[in-house]
Amino acid sequence: MTGSLRSRRGLAAVSFALTTALALSACGSSDSDSDSDAVSGGGASADTHTVSTAMGNVKVPVAPKRVVVLDTAELDSALTLGVKPVGATHADVDSGFLSYLSKDQVAGIKDVGALMTPNLESIAALKPDLILTSKIRHGDKYDELKKIAPTVMTENTGFTWKENFQTHANALGKVPEAEKVISDYATHTAKVTEALGGKEKAAATEVTMVRFVEGADIRIYGKQNYIGTVLADIGLGRPAIVDKAKDGFSYDVSPEKIDLADADVIFHSTYGDAKKSKETQTVGSGLWKNMAAVKNDKVFPVDDELWIQGIGYTAAGKILDELQADLTK
Repeated sequence: MTGSLRSRRGLAAVSFALTTALALSACGSSDSDSDSDAVSGGGASADTHTVSTAMGNVKVPVAPKRVVVLDTAELDSALTLGVKPVGATHADVDSGFLSYLSKDQVAGIKDVGALMTPNLESIAALKPDLILTSKIRHGDKYDELKKIAPTVMTENTGFTWKENFQTHANALGKVPEAEKVISDYATHTAKVTEALGGKEKAAATEVTMVRFVEGADIRIYGKQNYIGTVLADIGLGRPAIVDKAKDGFSYDVSPEKIDLADADVIFHSTYGDAKKSKETQTVGSGLWKNMAAVKNDKVFPVDDELWIQGIGYTAAGKILDELQADLTK
């Protein structure tokens, strides 16, 4: 399947779509655009180009050298594209930076504070020439951030991760590298689908993603989120319950309704303490043990930092490997 004409055409289409999207991102207009005369790779200065962002068009260096990222998706994007940031926020996890990233990958990156409360003084001290984040995370800090360095914000995070990656690549001056990343991902997903027995068999396998969250109800993930797109990319089926997800994101249940998550295969992760997130209570219950996936030994605990929090192509590649390994057991 991977070597077929259809696959080659598909990869070519992906590459063309990316190139077009990045070109539009580079020179797209905005109501708040004050740099409409600048285009990707040029403009008022040969050393800058303009990126279309959630906050309007922003001039950035053609090849930024000192990048600060303020969320996990931006960190994944930068490292995927071969750019090691000088600074990054840390996630609310024991490891600081997400553990699916190797020590070598994050070595030398300055911690500039918690994800939702970055330390602006620490960021400024690094003298960045580019800051990457999203409006949903730090829109309220935009005026302060842009005084430090050109700040590129996407509108959101999660479900829009592929489009966001294109914006990050454009801002980082890594468009050719991004094209290869996306092409390689398409090849990888095709190989996983093939390993699962092809498109029809993959579609016939219904999968749920359950997340136990400390201080909240249990989440049965829908289709409008990061992991939902990865599952869709290899063509896996989803049970009807996911269509009830609020805004497509998640359908939240108590431990007493966990049987609604039943499917052919269940993946589950935990954010926070196992007891406080109700994981211990739930997986020890009769409802859990009587689900078909549990009886058929088709339940797989997965790393929350990788499957839910990573939100990028490096994380996705590792998830695809785990999906193939678990689903072909």
